[in-house]
Amino acid sequence: GGPLPGLPSGTPGKDGKDKKDEPKDAMTAKATNDAVAFIRSLAELRNRNADWAEKAVREAATLTANGALKAHAIDLVARDQAELLRQLDGRVVEVAGARTQRLATKDAVVEAIEPGWISRFLAVITDPNVAFILLMVGIYGLIFEFMSPGVVAPGVVGAICLLIGLYALNLLPINYAGLALMLVGLVLLTVEAFNPTVVIGIGGIIAFVLGAMMLFRGEAPGYHLSWWVIGITAAVFSSFALIVLGSLRRVRKAPALVGAQAMRGLPAEVLDWNGNEGHVFAHGERWQARGAETFKPGETVEVANVVDLTLLIRRTAARTSERGAS
Repeated sequence: GGPLPGLPSGTPGKDGKDKKDEPKDAMTAKATNDAVAFIRSLAELRNRNADWAEKAVREAATLTANGALKAHAIDLVARDQAELLRQLDGRVVEVAGARTQRLATKDAVVEAIEPGWISRFLAVITDPNVAFILLMVGIYGLIFEFMSPGVVAPGVVGAICLLIGLYALNLLPINYAGLALMLVGLVLLTVEAFNPTVVIGIGGIIAFVLGAMMLFRGEAPGYHLSWWVIGITAAVFSSFALIVLGSLRRVRKAPALVGAQAMRGLPAEVLDWNGNEGHVFAHGERWQARGAETFKPGETVEVANVVDLTLLIRRTAARTSERGAS
């Protein structure tokens, strides 16, 4: 049942090719055959060397300029643009609608058209590193705005940067798994700012860095993030999440310094009292006050609440305990 003596196991097939050199992966073989069929159809359509075109796909064959001309893979060889225009003059080519057109390029004027500012702007924002930075600035600008409503500037800048970054990502070959990992990392860093546990923060940094590494598909050449950009961005935005957002959380939990909340619990001196109302001196000002008890002028009380411009007062805990003991 094995191979015949004296013959290698990889016996050549009918076409003379060694079977062991054929692609073993069915998907790879299908993709190769599709590419071969496509390149042969193009070569036959333009009356080119279809056999060499197939060889270029299957064996990655290459030719010099003169070799390609001899193999009928190209039509002509020109040293510069002027010579190319001279050689093209008088050739008949096929244009849209299956019509033929004779080229008149001998005295053609070459005009260089510079890209406009829109094209230059798109070229800048579609750089993977720039798109990545815009995305991060937009996300954290909106987070800062939600944390401190009314600042306006971070929200406006963040929204603009986020939309531009998303537009740039739409034009780039991104990996959505990497984008999801980055968002998970940002969420974990935000949670760490509100609920410090160290573990969540470390997990957020790891998820963010891994997502940035995977953000752009590896098979697309030239679409890779710089390690410097990933490292600096991770450090800056991790510090932002842990320091700035943490400071905002502490400020929100700190006791109020102005307004009705700041008045609660403050001591006040009774100036005059009649029935259930009178006037007290608190926080360096004279206030109208009401209370459920009767107080004497000069007595020290405590502010329980503020209703409009009237203080609701009560006896301090020490005074209440003294009256109970007596």
